[in-house]
Amino acid sequence: MDNRDAQDVASAGWTGLRTIEKTLPSRAYLDPAHHQHELERIWYRDWVYLCRADTLAGPLDYRVFDIGTQQVLLLRDEAGQLRAFHNTCRHRGAALCAESEGTLRTRRITCPYHAWTYNLQGRLVGIPTAGRPVPVKLDDYPLHIVEIRQWGGFVYVSLAVEPPPFRPFFDEDLDCLERWPLAELKVGATHLWTVKCNWKIFWDNYSECLHCPGVHPGLSRMVPIYSRGILAEQEDPNWQDYADRSDPTFKGGLREGAATWSLDGRSSGHEFPGLSAADRAAGYAYITILPAQYLAAHVDYVRSVRIRPLGPEATEVYAEWLFPEAALADPGFDLRNTVQFSIDFLDEDAAVCELNHRGLRSIRHQEGVLMPEEIHVHRFQNWVRARL
Repeated sequence: MDNRDAQDVASAGWTGLRTIEKTLPSRAYLDPAHHQHELERIWYRDWVYLCRADTLAGPLDYRVFDIGTQQVLLLRDEAGQLRAFHNTCRHRGAALCAESEGTLRTRRITCPYHAWTYNLQGRLVGIPTAGRPVPVKLDDYPLHIVEIRQWGGFVYVSLAVEPPPFRPFFDEDLDCLERWPLAELKVGATHLWTVKCNWKIFWDNYSECLHCPGVHPGLSRMVPIYSRGILAEQEDPNWQDYADRSDPTFKGGLREGAATWSLDGRSSGHEFPGLSAADRAAGYAYITILPAQYLAAHVDYVRSVRIRPLGPEATEVYAEWLFPEAALADPGFDLRNTVQFSIDFLDEDAAVCELNHRGLRSIRHQEGVLMPEEIHVHRFQNWVRARL
């Protein structure tokens, strides 16, 4: 395509890549030193999704989360306020909580090694001395605080001493999900995958649909435009040729007769009342919250997918399905009809992500090349480059 042709296509609203772009180099997915650099520049700085706030039900409940090599202790204090700290005693660095979750026995956090004791606001309040003088001032050794934010019932932390602004951290406008009652929803099901691939391969795969026709037959039937290897109408350079057609194969949205992403296309019967006609017609809305989460909102549920790196060559993928309480209390609610549909295509994604990672080990493959439809892969990889 010459420059004039590219300009003509651009003016027509085509959103695809207009120049040949290279992928990240293979070593960015395999090299332990590069992985450590990413932890320091991305995962230990940006806002990272941990959990739903209501998974810590009451005062003194706690959970421990790993982010790279770092452990975050999330707890509710005696007043019910969420607080987060490094899971590290200020004495000699022992882990304060050995279990991944539980309820504290008292309104104190006591190190199991030498019994330094902290209140639930992180202040050091006691050091066993057996009558000997205390050589340090208690106020000088509080727990290391981790900054915490809540949005829509989701809990995020940043390990940075000076975290980035919270709202601009989202790459889409949060208001696009304002009609979904996110904070009121309850977790109805979860599923965990350990995928043998670098965390960036997960996001590369998520960011394009070239693989959809061959890898996701069920999803491509549910969302017919995916069967054409694109995510949205204007990713096709000839999209204006079909501008007057309402067929979801060209416009996007669900197949005819489907209301939501489920095995049979039927909703649970407990649809969100505040959605617009456009929301219902589209059938799904996405928000990408790098580096650790995306949300897929449907007419009757919201799916949250959290990822975390387990090393340069392994990634944890954790999905939560969020529903109105009325749906979960309904004895006729078919949970499997909703959940299994997503499990199926996430299984398919996990398999091809592992194939992708395995092939990158070739000593001859230094980098790849992106197709025009992979504009969002390019955006993601540039996001990574900018932080490194």
